[in-house]
Amino acid sequence: MSEACDGNCSACGASCADRKEESLLAPANEYSKIKKVIGVVSGKGGVGKSLVTAMLAVAMRRSGYKTAVLDADVTGPSIPKIFGVTGKAQASEFGLMPALTKTGIEIMSTNLLLEDDRAPVVWRGPVIAGAVKQFWSDVMWGGVDFMFIDMPPGTGDVPLTVFQSLPVDGIVIVTSPQELVGMIVEKAVNMAAMMKIPVLALVENMSYFECPACQTRHEIFGKSHAMELAAKHGIGALCKIPIDPALAAMADAGTIEDCGTGPIEPLAAMLRETEESV
Repeated sequence: MSEACDGNCSACGASCADRKEESLLAPANEYSKIKKVIGVVSGKGGVGKSLVTAMLAVAMRRSGYKTAVLDADVTGPSIPKIFGVTGKAQASEFGLMPALTKTGIEIMSTNLLLEDDRAPVVWRGPVIAGAVKQFWSDVMWGGVDFMFIDMPPGTGDVPLTVFQSLPVDGIVIVTSPQELVGMIVEKAVNMAAMMKIPVLALVENMSYFECPACQTRHEIFGKSHAMELAAKHGIGALCKIPIDPALAAMADAGTIEDCGTGPIEPLAAMLRETEESV
C-alpha cells in the first residue's frame, strides 16, 4: 500500500495487492431482516417458474418459516394472480409495505403498484433492473426467513442485476423435459457459475402425466434428461412435478396455497436443513 493511499479504492485506478473490490450489493430497507435469498430462474419462458416459486413459498410457510416472494418478472408478473392477491401495495414515509397472502406470505410485484394490472409495462432494461433493486431496498419486508425471487427467463439485465445487487444464497433452475430446454438450462448453470452463485436444485416441471385410472406414467413431452443434467453439473437436489390439471386450476384461481407440495419436498427439506444448521 502506498503511503499516499487514503483507503478509498473506488476513487483510485491503481492496481495493488491491498485493493478492495467495491461491493455492488444494494442496501436492504432498514426495516428488513432477510436471512436467506433464493432465486428461481429458467432459461426460457413457459416452463412454470412462477408456479415453482409459489410452491416453494407455500412449502416453507407450512413449515413455520416467515416467507416472502419478490416478483422480479417486471414485465410479466404473475405472483399476485397465483396467490389471489388483488389489493394494491401501500406506502409510508419509511417505504413500501408488501402485500400479504391469506397464509401470511409477503409479496411484492409490479402488478401491486399499477392502477390497472392489465396495463403493459413498456420499460427498457435498465429501468426494469432499477425497479427490481427498489423492490429490495424500498420495501419494508420485516423479518423473513426465506425470500424467493421469481426472475424473468433468460440471462439478461434482471438476472444479472439480481445476482450482483442482492445477496443471493443460491438458485433453483426450472426446466421441462424437452432436449432443447436442457441445452438452455446449461446457459443458466454457466451464468450462475460465472457469478459464483451455487445451483441448489433442478426442478423439472411437466415431467410426466400419471393416468388416474391405471397409474401408468406417460412422458408427454419426451424422455426426461433431468437426472443426467443434475449429475453433469453436480446439482444436489432434483424434483419432478407432474402434469396436474388440479394444480394448474389452483394457480389460475389464485388458490395456490391449497396445493400439495410433495413434488418439491426434496428441495424444501434441503432448505430446512440449511436453516436449522445456522
